[in-house]
This record gives sequence, structure tokens and C-alpha cells, in this order.
Amino acid sequence: MVRRVGSEVETRRLLKSFRDSGRHRIIFDTSANDTVLVLKQANVLGMITSSFHYIFLDLDLADVNMDNFLFGGLNVTGFQLVNKTDPYYKNLELMWYKRQAYLRQGNTTFDPSQDNSAMGYPKLKTMSALTYDVTRVFWETISMLKKNKRLPILTVRGARSCSNPGFKKIPQDKDVLEYIKMLSLKSATGNIEFDENGERANYTLRVLGLKPSGLQEVGTWLPNANPRLTIKGEDKQNFLQDINKTFIITSLFERPFMMLKNEKDRTPGNGMYEGYCMDLLKAINDHHPFRFVIRVRNDSAYGSANENGTWDGMVSELINKEADIAVAPLTINSERERVIDFTKPYMSLGVSIMIKKPQNTRPSVFSFMHPLSYEIWLSIIFAYLGVSVVLFLVSRFSPDEWYTVEQGTLSSAPSTEGEIDRVEPRDKKANNFGIQNSLWFSMGALMQQGCEVSPRCLSGRIVGGVWWFFTLIIISSYTANLAAFLTVERMSTPINSAEDLVKRKDISYGIQGGGATEVFFSSSKIPLYMTMWKSMSSAQPSPITNSSAQGIERVRHANGKYAFLLESTMNEYSNQQKPCDTMKVGSNLDSKSYGIGVARDLTLLRDELTLAILQLGEDGVLDNLKKKWWYDKGECEPQSESMDQASALSLSNVAGIFYILVVGMGVAMGVALTEFYWRTRAQSNKEKISLSNALKAKIRMSVTGEKGMPTYPIMRQVNPMACEKALLSKDRESPSAIRRGQTSV
Repeated sequence: MVRRVGSEVETRRLLKSFRDSGRHRIIFDTSANDTVLVLKQANVLGMITSSFHYIFLDLDLADVNMDNFLFGGLNVTGFQLVNKTDPYYKNLELMWYKRQAYLRQGNTTFDPSQDNSAMGYPKLKTMSALTYDVTRVFWETISMLKKNKRLPILTVRGARSCSNPGFKKIPQDKDVLEYIKMLSLKSATGNIEFDENGERANYTLRVLGLKPSGLQEVGTWLPNANPRLTIKGEDKQNFLQDINKTFIITSLFERPFMMLKNEKDRTPGNGMYEGYCMDLLKAINDHHPFRFVIRVRNDSAYGSANENGTWDGMVSELINKEADIAVAPLTINSERERVIDFTKPYMSLGVSIMIKKPQNTRPSVFSFMHPLSYEIWLSIIFAYLGVSVVLFLVSRFSPDEWYTVEQGTLSSAPSTEGEIDRVEPRDKKANNFGIQNSLWFSMGALMQQGCEVSPRCLSGRIVGGVWWFFTLIIISSYTANLAAFLTVERMSTPINSAEDLVKRKDISYGIQGGGATEVFFSSSKIPLYMTMWKSMSSAQPSPITNSSAQGIERVRHANGKYAFLLESTMNEYSNQQKPCDTMKVGSNLDSKSYGIGVARDLTLLRDELTLAILQLGEDGVLDNLKKKWWYDKGECEPQSESMDQASALSLSNVAGIFYILVVGMGVAMGVALTEFYWRTRAQSNKEKISLSNALKAKIRMSVTGEKGMPTYPIMRQVNPMACEKALLSKDRESPSAIRRGQTSV
């Protein structure tokens, strides 16, 4: 397909049709002005990427400014006939500029060291050099003919007239052609020779290719060589080292990515800044050296699309060619990818929730009861009472639980000298499991301590076995949970997920406006996130902040009534900074990445930066950089990912059991004193002595272990002689009966 290059509009329409039809390999037979027009329109249409290949037949392509097309990957091939480093050409070029200076300004003196292009002098074109060579070939041929006396007097050709404008042929025309073939000289366009057919031979046509450093010679074409075309080998070295260009890097202040150094440590230029991004640039520069200058924005606009289709922030700078690279926490998303290029990600992250860190839950006095719920404690109490009652009942109704106890009764023995009550033996049944012993047995099993009495009947043993198994499981479960509850400090968080955030009507939440987080919520089709975006966009006052720093401060001063949704990297960093009162809760709401933004026409630069980032990731440099700026430079004590922290036990953790011990000892002492007083009083009344004497005697006995109070016999009125006889009788063999009788002492 052949088309003619016309006006600017026609050229744009023509290139657009090539682009839309998939014709990306195009040959342009243009002059210098048309070449500039074609490249300009190709740039407007975005046809300067690596998928396009242009071949220009313009022999002056090397004079076209290619700065806007160096790093987009565009394939451009051109040709150059002249060798601008050749001394003969340089002399001709000097003569050319001298003539221009004389014609334009009347200068008879010419300074060759000055910038001729800045003076407005046109460059020496290849067509002008060819014209010079043609003139010289003709002159050299005439000189040879004249030298060999083959050039007749011009009048031989006849005179011209108005009616006959043609020339008569001269016999030397064939000699002229033969002498031209004999020429061999060096001129402005290189070696000049002709073959037997009169065509130029043994000249060099240089093949040019677009490289990041400009148009470079990539091969040669020799008409008499075999093969004619020779391509030079690719230079595998980093092209950034050879580029005479300083790249402009745009960024913004965002801790810890980009920050100002302390005033005493600042140096002019790039030495004013520090942070993760600065270290990342230095690491990339170590692998792929290049020159750059950093320009930090005064706002916090990363870049978002406006309603009219334009962009703001750092993205706008890349689109408008105000900067070449954007190095910042710039999120890669589809909208930005349409207008700028990104390297491979250097950090992965997601939207997360930040809240004010709740105060640690102070352990209660009875924290040892927390391993089991109150329902379980009540169930254990009822089970204890129920088992004790069942054990009491089965023991009462089981014959095997009863045993015989020897008892005594009083009877009157007649005597001539009087009478005395005699003690006669009688059997009595007893049962160890009264209600008190039943409660004591159940308590001993529950406390894993046992008891001095055990069931004798089968039913009682079944009850005891089941109770022992029950207490084994309960005590094991309690012990396992007790260790965790006493050694782990817990924080009660009001929310743990986005669902909790939506349910809590007393807690507002917001995001930073004009960033990737806002794009995520505004474009999300997930019902939960749509609800959150509707709530944030309609709430008054607006929970959407102008910067992440403003949102973090709002969290710290809202007393737990505000949650901020931000990227997890900023969340984690802020949580490590004083006053250490914020925390991240829940998992990330999405998955995204940070990348280095590159202008659309710098594809080769993007590829070099991507290779450097991949290498840094493989070497572990990226992980070390994050550890350095997030945790090593953190101002807070390191803590676990979970909200629970193991710690040593304090008195507040176990104060309750000490209280129970003290209360138990106090109750025991009170019961003992009450029992002591009650028994002493009863005995003093029974033995007809004063209460004070009885108390003194009891106290003395309790302290010394000696019997401090005499026991007085209670006797009936009997004959002393009869009593003495009774004592000497065979009833004396049963003193226990006498002691249990009414006449006992």
C-alpha cells in the first residue's frame, strides 16, 4: 500500500488508519520536514512503542531531533551517505557555514568554535553534498579531457539560435563517459567511483537505528561486498550508562518513603532527602547507574482522573512530560496503566483498617475464674450439690452402707443397801455418709484431694466413680485454660473486620481522597464495599481526609470513634511510631502493589528499572529495606501479630485466690471461736461452774495440752456402799458402759 504524506491532518488520519488496521511496519520516503511531521503525529497517536517499526529513506534523518522517542522502544531505521567525521566533509561543512555567515550577516570573519545551529545557520544537507560531488565529478572529467587534448574548441559544436535551441553532438561524448568511469576520488559523500555501467560503486551507506542514546550506526551497506548488508553486534551493556541525559524524578513527602533529612545532614540536590524510596533509587543505581534529579511535590496528590479526562498529581507530570519517573508509594491500577507505564512491583500491600489501640484489659480479682464461663461454674455447683444428695440417699437406702456400733443402756440393779443404774450393752446401726460426709466426699473429689471415708455399697461407688470422671475432665480443662488466661494479656478490640465496622453505628470510618483507596471503594462491585463507600461519601462531616497523616491524627484524637482505611504499609509504619496508640485490625480488604511510574515513551527505561527491581528482590534487598524503615527505625516496642502477649504473672492476676485463702482462714477461725465458746458455755452450765472459769480452763488446756478443768460426776442419790459394790462387780469389765451411763464421770 502506497500513500502520500500531505498536511498535518491528513498525515494524522493516514497514520491512524495504519494503526487501526494493524500495519505497524511502514516505509517513509520523505524529506527532512516531512520526517518531523510524521514523527510528531505518530507521537500524538501513541505510535511510538516497540510494536512499531519505521524505515525512513530520508538521508538527513540523523539531523532530526529524536529526544522524545529514545526510551519508548520505537524501532526506527534510517540511512546516512555522508561520514560527518571525515576530514574532507568537515572542511566542506566549514566552507558552508562561512558562506552562510557572509550571506546572512555579512561576516567576513567566521569563528568555527561557535554553535552554528544557535546562530540560525541551516545545516549542510546530503543533497547539497551530492550537488557538490556532481559538480566536482564534472570538473575532474573536463580537466582530464583537456589534459589529454580530447576537448575540442567549443565553437566546433556550432552556434545556438533561437529557432534551434538544441546542441549538436560532439564526437567526444563517448569519451566523457569513459573518462567518468576512470575517476576515483574522495569527496563530500565519500569515495567516488563508477562501474562499467556508469553506476556509482565502492561507496558506503551507513544503516542507522534508534537507540536510547540517539540514532546510532548499526550496520553498513556496501554495493560491491558479499553480503552487501552487515549488521553490528548488539551491545549488551547497560544503555543508561552511555546516555547523556539526566532523568527527572517526581515524588512526594510520605513517611517513610520520602522525608527531609535533619537540617545538619542535608546537602544540596538529592542529598536533602532520605527514606525508603531514596534507598531504593540508590540500590537501583548501583545495578544500573544513571543520572537523576528529584523534584518533590508540595501536595499529596498521587494522581487521579478528573471528570474532563485530565489527570492531576504525579501521573499528570508523567503524561505532560514534566517528569520522566515517579518514585513514591504509587499504586498500580488499571486506570493509571492506561496513561503511564509501571515497572514490576517493589512492594505488595492492601487496604487495611486502623483504629485507636484499646487499653489493655486489667485483670480482675477473680481472673482465675475466667477459664470457665459463669454458666459452667453454676452447673458445677449444682452438680456438686446434686451428687452429694444422691450419694446421701443411696447410702441411706443401701444395706451395705450400714454397720453395727456397740451401744450401752442404763438399768436399775436392786440392792439392800440402795440401788444404782447399771450399763447394759445393746447393738446400734450407723452410716458414715450423712449429709456432711457426703458433701465432704464430693468436695474432696472435686479438689483432687480424696477423703477419709469411701462408699461401701455398689450404688455409692457408681456415684463416686462417675463423679471422679466428671471432675477429671473439668479439672483438666480448667487447668489447660487457666495457664493461657493467667499468662496472656488480652486487649478487647471493638472491631475486627470490615463487617464489624459497618455494623457499629457509633464508629465512623473514612479514607484519603484522591488516591487508589478511593478508586477501590468507588469502583467496587462488592455489596459490602459499596455500602461503605455510600456511607463515607454521604456522611457529614465528611470522614474523607486530604492526606493519610490527617486521617491518622483523627484516629488518635477520636477516642475510638473513628477508623481510618489506608494501605497496609502506611498502617504498619504508623503503628510503630510514637505515641504508639494505633493498631491494625483484621486482614487486608484487597491486594495491590506499589510500582515505579514511567512516562509512556520511556519503555526501554522501564525495562531496565524492572530488571533492577527483580534483581533486588532476588537478593533480599527489598525485604531489608522494609525492615530497616518500618521496624528497625520504629519507636514502639515490637509486638506479636496477634493481640495477645505472653507475660509474667503479676499479683493482680492471682489476687482472688489469696482473698479466698484469707477469707477461708478467717471463717475457719470464726467458726472455731464460736464452737469453742458455745461448747465451753454448754459445759459450764452442765457442770455448774462459772463461764469465766470454764473459759480459762479450756484456754489453758488448748495452749498446754493438759486437762485444765476438772470433771465433776453427776450422781443420783444412792447408797455409797452399793456404789462401791457395783464398782467391784463384774460390770467393772465394761468401763465404757459405765462412762456412757448416767452414773459415769
